[in-house]
Amino acid sequence: MSIKSKTPFDYKNKQEFQSKLVEWVGDVLYDYLPEHEYEVRDEQIFTAFQIADAMCDKKVHLAEAGLGTGKTFAYLLSAIPYARFTGKPVVIACATTALQEQLAGEGGDILALSRLLELEIDARMAKDPNQYICDVRVEEQIEKLGGLSHEIQAWVNTTTIGARSEIPTISDSEWKKIKWEESMACDICSSRGFCKLVKAREQYRVTKDLLIVDHETFFHDLWTRQERLDNGKSTILPEYSAVIFDEGHKVLLPAMMQAGQQVNQEEMDTMIAELEELQGARDSLVSITDSLESAAYTFFNVLQESIIVDESAERVSIGRNDTLVKAANTLRSLLDSLLLELQIEQELHTESLSPHQIQGYEGQIERTMWALGQFVRDQGANIVSWVDQKNDSFWVVPRSMGAMIHQHLFKQNIPVVFTSATLSHKGDFSYFIRTFGLKGPSSSTIGSPFDLENQVVVHLSETTNKIEHLVALLKENGGRALVLTSSLHEVRSIRKALQGQHFPFEMIWEDQGDRGYLVRKFKEEETSVLIGAHFWEGIDVPGDALTLLVVWDLPLHISDPLIEVQRKEAKEQGLDSITTVDYPEMALKLKQGCGRLIRTEDDKGAIVILDPVIGTPWESYVMGALPQGAKVITQK
Repeated sequence: MSIKSKTPFDYKNKQEFQSKLVEWVGDVLYDYLPEHEYEVRDEQIFTAFQIADAMCDKKVHLAEAGLGTGKTFAYLLSAIPYARFTGKPVVIACATTALQEQLAGEGGDILALSRLLELEIDARMAKDPNQYICDVRVEEQIEKLGGLSHEIQAWVNTTTIGARSEIPTISDSEWKKIKWEESMACDICSSRGFCKLVKAREQYRVTKDLLIVDHETFFHDLWTRQERLDNGKSTILPEYSAVIFDEGHKVLLPAMMQAGQQVNQEEMDTMIAELEELQGARDSLVSITDSLESAAYTFFNVLQESIIVDESAERVSIGRNDTLVKAANTLRSLLDSLLLELQIEQELHTESLSPHQIQGYEGQIERTMWALGQFVRDQGANIVSWVDQKNDSFWVVPRSMGAMIHQHLFKQNIPVVFTSATLSHKGDFSYFIRTFGLKGPSSSTIGSPFDLENQVVVHLSETTNKIEHLVALLKENGGRALVLTSSLHEVRSIRKALQGQHFPFEMIWEDQGDRGYLVRKFKEEETSVLIGAHFWEGIDVPGDALTLLVVWDLPLHISDPLIEVQRKEAKEQGLDSITTVDYPEMALKLKQGCGRLIRTEDDKGAIVILDPVIGTPWESYVMGALPQGAKVITQK
């Protein structure tokens, strides 16, 4: 069967393929889907045509489409024929595993489209390796514990690929004991080529149409692709013909983290403890291990003393100083010595360490040495570093991501599409373009098809007494509110100020529980109020549970090492970092926050901003971030 006969339409050559694709997309959206009770959305059709042209012309395209546009169908209708035209799958990179399932899982968008068009679509998911079990670790746990729980053991005995999604009831702590980890010595593993992770890769590598991946897996493949090919290894992902980034505004962080390295104190302590427990270890190995324990303890202590404390940030900056650099150099030097000792151990064929253990340690040591080496080199001019406050891990990533993405992805001369509801400021994509170092991308922007003029009203309520105003708003609305702050410190300040107040609804505070649990509780307790600093995006609460969104303070001057490096680069280019970084970043975050309120065409509500807007330097940015068409009322 020829490639062209596999497409949903006939064409004679490459030029005709483009015109036929646009014609077919139009027929589906104007005629076929409405016959199956899908409404005609001009915004969706516009976006679909823009993506179709961009893919055929092999462009880098920024497709901004407001909530409710139906951008998933808009890009799928081009992706499927393009994959069949080229004979290679199109990669769709999602921000989360949940979004992957929403696309390619049972009841997902791809299956729905397949049934509507009576078109068989070969779409498969490639998840982060951490989402699969490791056969060796399973065996180790069985040896250590004498077995696994009945439910997990029954699943392990029957699963083919060992994906966590197959057993959703397993807890994080249980999963951590059996999942694949980067430190595993896969090259010399007895199950090499036959393990669950390999089977999972074999399953998705033969996909014909769509490969649904998460951002992390995509960039893990991208950064290691050439090295794997040079070493005669299989790449993580198969060869592909195009890339579509869903939630494209979230791409930068996973790209940087996959290009960098994480140094985790717990993992370091575990390795040292295991080496100290070795029976019959040589004196030199014992000596190095003892010195390493002291050096690691010193480094992580100095690191904690050097962070620039900010309770509102997940990633906190590090105050670079001579003591920290010296501690990093000492630790790196001892790790280098330990690496030599492990190589000697391997050459002597001693029984104190297995080849599997040695290779695992070597991988961990080399990654840590790379991070420390980059941190101390050239005063850290070419890297961004931070401490993750969730687990106190130390991160070092390359600073210039634009050049890396251009070299590894854009130079492939394939279509690359970024889609999101928040890529621009009033149609100006310059902030996004500068952040990614893009060169002349095409772009399109379209608002939401919702009737925002009648669904939402915005109040710019500058006030001298925020607490009094907040109390009045919550009581008048009967709860049903999301209050967004710029820091957890502000969350605690609000709670303290509201002590003694009695509300006929529940107040839910971000710092008092897991975020996922709090959001579920907010949905279930329909009149409750959720107050937090990290709910500006990722919350979907349609209906009456959310009819009031209060912006306690605008997210200005965000403290984040990734934003700080953008400020630095702007200054180096002779630009004003406030107007080229701070205000656009604030506007994008505000735009995401405002998007929490109206999730369906039936939702209605109000947005209230308690910070000054009118007459401020950031007025135009705030106004551009508000829902298009919404009525804006200014109150003093």
